[in-house]
Amino acid sequence: MQSKESTLTSSLATTRTNNPITTRRVVVGLVLAAIGFACMILPWTFDLLVLVIALVCLYELNALCEVKGQPLEYPVAVFGVFAYAALATVGALHKWEGVLVAAIVIAASAFGMYGEEYGYFARTANTLLAVLYIGKLLTYFIFIRQIPDVGLAWTVYAVVLVALSDIFGMFVGTAIGRHPFTRISPKKTIEGSAGSLVIVVAIATACAAIPQLHLLPWQGAAIGLVTNVAAQAGDLVESALKRDAGVKDAGSVIQGHGGMLDRFDSYLFAGAAFFGTLHIVGLLQLR
Repeated sequence: MQSKESTLTSSLATTRTNNPITTRRVVVGLVLAAIGFACMILPWTFDLLVLVIALVCLYELNALCEVKGQPLEYPVAVFGVFAYAALATVGALHKWEGVLVAAIVIAASAFGMYGEEYGYFARTANTLLAVLYIGKLLTYFIFIRQIPDVGLAWTVYAVVLVALSDIFGMFVGTAIGRHPFTRISPKKTIEGSAGSLVIVVAIATACAAIPQLHLLPWQGAAIGLVTNVAAQAGDLVESALKRDAGVKDAGSVIQGHGGMLDRFDSYLFAGAAFFGTLHIVGLLQLR
């Protein structure tokens, strides 16, 4: 019988073979990046982009729950995600979030009574979790974009740091990765994770020299560190969801990248972490 370590190592080798860095994957990634950066120029186009990403991610998450036999109360979840984005856009989320969460709990509980008796609790609880996981977490990018004077620069900074976390994790892991990081995601390696962290922190620190960011080097280092750790955690959480459902990808909407949730899983945690770190290092004041 193979040991757990040998099984993980074998799985890692298989994953490397089955997931090459193809030209199509690179081209699709560049196209997505171009669309994303173009949408950042105007706040309302960026907010709309965040909403679209959130709704597609929610659709894919519901599909994962369906595989488990416990789909979300989907209309309620759609309402919740849309409401989070809309309230964040108009600057009213801090005032109405409590009411929104209460409404989602009540609506999910009520809708759930018309489904099957088995799994009632899981369906209603998963609905609230889905709205918070996708709807709430993605709104932090809306908050970042709304920051006066530096919102655009910091949004670009945040997105680039998350993207580089994924890119360098993949490249370093592919080049020198030998030790699996966790059974949840066999393709992740300790070397890839550490390499991604070191390189992204270095880049984030160097970016402090860009005048538009208004950063001190230590602030850039702190932001890079927290954002990278959060991005890697977000990737692992989504991997755990897929493993629980027994699927390889959350969807297939993006050629070479899987589903929307596969592509933006790192951003879910990283946006909140980036925004929170801005407060911690003194770049934003708590209201």
